[in-house]
Amino acid sequence: MTSQRTLNRLFVLHSWAGIVTGLLMFIVCFSGAVVVFKNEIDLWANPSLAQLPRSATPAPLDAVLTQLHTRYPGATVETIALPDAVNPSYFAFVRERGAPASTRTKVALRSDTGAVVGPVDSQLGQYLRMLHVFLFFGPRWIVGFLGAAMLVLIVTGIVIHRKILAELFTQRWGRSFRVVMSDLHKSAGIWGLFFHILIATTGAWMGLAPLFEQGYKYVTTSSIEAAAPKPARKAAGDAAEPVRMQSLDALHATAQQAVPGLEARYVSMRRWGTDTAEASFTGNLDGHLASTARVDTNAATGVPKKVHDPRTAGFWSLVNGLMEPLHFGDFGGLALKWLYFFLGMTPAFLSISGTLIWLDARQQRRREAEAAQASAGGMAAAG
Repeated sequence: MTSQRTLNRLFVLHSWAGIVTGLLMFIVCFSGAVVVFKNEIDLWANPSLAQLPRSATPAPLDAVLTQLHTRYPGATVETIALPDAVNPSYFAFVRERGAPASTRTKVALRSDTGAVVGPVDSQLGQYLRMLHVFLFFGPRWIVGFLGAAMLVLIVTGIVIHRKILAELFTQRWGRSFRVVMSDLHKSAGIWGLFFHILIATTGAWMGLAPLFEQGYKYVTTSSIEAAAPKPARKAAGDAAEPVRMQSLDALHATAQQAVPGLEARYVSMRRWGTDTAEASFTGNLDGHLASTARVDTNAATGVPKKVHDPRTAGFWSLVNGLMEPLHFGDFGGLALKWLYFFLGMTPAFLSISGTLIWLDARQQRRREAEAAQASAGGMAAAG
């Protein structure tokens, strides 16, 4: 049985954790609820793209790459996104010659011929995702910390409000503003409890796990790297010599052989045209929820360099591969997205209602203190 003193401390922790993180929590939760429709939003913001034909057999990747090099000579093609169930087109991220490394142009291409349609006018869906995942410019661990704070709010809320079943159906509409908001706050938290735990856990994992992983790798590999001899640098003349690249479609087939069932969503190209060029294929697995399958290939030789299949890479790798689909709900079609949207709005409401309850309680205490002071002053004057 939890003592009243402990309950009071947990209530203070619950209140201040909500107040301190309230604004950021609202931004992250609201944008997260909307961003489940990221691809649909991008198509809505670019109606001409939605009218492009959908091909049952998309054009070869080599044709897409050739079209890009023809349209943007001298530019660096960094990533190609393949058509999927929502997007009927290819998309490519291109960095033109002389442009900063952070400046990329998103280009749309027809899926049936690979012909370049042109730059994408609006990336509203991507901006919303950047807001949700990185708060535009912040590191991802900040959002991971908010996920951990959300778990603290959930746990303390469960302990404080022990009569969950009774409060599940309690709504006293005729009472004061604070009572009405408190009932709404508790019932919304209880109805969406399991979803909130899922979102908070997956969000905290995706934001904080890479931080701990990087720290672990730094501690365990820094001494080894310091002792290892550094490879000799190549002469400038050698670096300038062009190297024949393997076919992207052949590399794609190699990746699918390395990871059976790989449904590549993105092809990333690095150092293209050199003997160290790489083509990385990332995506989902056919009939599996995990979304972190990846194959890195040497684009000059066609040999796989690194293969990551979450089904065979160990328990924690499989858990990590499940986090993003569970967090964004992009595995069950449009119906699941709408469910995630409505349930995802409840944490945003909880952050607002919790703040309003705290402000109203603070104002009520101030009024009571002023009334007590006035009463004490009146008694002193009467005496």
